[in-house]
Amino acid sequence: MAGALTFASIPILRPLSCRKMPKNSFRIRASTEISEPTVESSSQGSSDARVSTSKPTFSAPPNFKAPEPKRFGIRPDRTLDILGASLSLIFRLGTGVFADGYSVSLVSKDEIPSDQYALEFAGFKLKESSKLGPRPEKPIEIYEFESCPFCRKVREIVAVLDIDVLYYPCPRNGPNFRPKAAQMGGKKMFPYMVDPNTGVAMYESNDIIKYLVNKYGDGQVPLLLSLGLLTTLTEGFAMIGRMGRGQSYTPAKMPPKPLVFWAYEGSPFCKVVREVLVELELPHIQRSCARGSPKRQDLYARVGHFQVPYLEDPNTGVQMFESAEIVDYLKATYAL
Repeated sequence: MAGALTFASIPILRPLSCRKMPKNSFRIRASTEISEPTVESSSQGSSDARVSTSKPTFSAPPNFKAPEPKRFGIRPDRTLDILGASLSLIFRLGTGVFADGYSVSLVSKDEIPSDQYALEFAGFKLKESSKLGPRPEKPIEIYEFESCPFCRKVREIVAVLDIDVLYYPCPRNGPNFRPKAAQMGGKKMFPYMVDPNTGVAMYESNDIIKYLVNKYGDGQVPLLLSLGLLTTLTEGFAMIGRMGRGQSYTPAKMPPKPLVFWAYEGSPFCKVVREVLVELELPHIQRSCARGSPKRQDLYARVGHFQVPYLEDPNTGVQMFESAEIVDYLKATYAL
């Protein structure tokens, strides 16, 4: 199902608790051999994930075949999930959908070569662009979790600035990265950011946002991220349709390498996959690609198609589109 939509620390709110998600039955099962690997970030700074000396081997589920991408298709059993995740577009007025300095114009389809990504309709194409700041050499590291309004604020600015992030999920009761974040920063508070390019580490979503726009943007915090309490409240309202998802840990096997996830915060299709990545505590590098992002062309050039979410799993070699099938794959491969 496609996720390319075209719609133009001290917390004062705590995520609501939820019951542990029951294990569902899946149509695919993973074949793995594993010796308890541990993925770690370096203290204050390297984006490389390191593992223990054991060498686990992962493989895709038996008879697995990556699905063909289906633009704007929703698998019937996931319709309510996508509708619930879409509420954020209303409450946040599309924040996280567009890259900084986004602009668009309608041009003749002949003006944009066929090997360049562009939406086409009625004989015309959309010419999209953005104005981005300096690019970080290494991915920013962020410890956070879904179902947290403060973490969502930071994810939105990541999409706006179009920067890549190595996310270390910290769901409630997660045994790996939640304790690691507390050890590194000295507080049980999220989000927590480490910039391996500068050595800067910090808590507080507003401080993180200001740092990122000053370092990798034009220095201006977007209006909808600068309204104080109103921003926090609307961030909380944006998660009503997915209340509690991506909050609590589901026992899982730890991969030796971070997964690579092409996505952006404003997409409901991407959100339902990220919830599972967080619940399974799977570290992942997110290749941000909101509207106007040049990385849309990067993905188009690599696979001949642009659509998100798109998952690359270096542990199994699997590369795939379609959010519902990605969710099934992640659970079958990594959930215990």
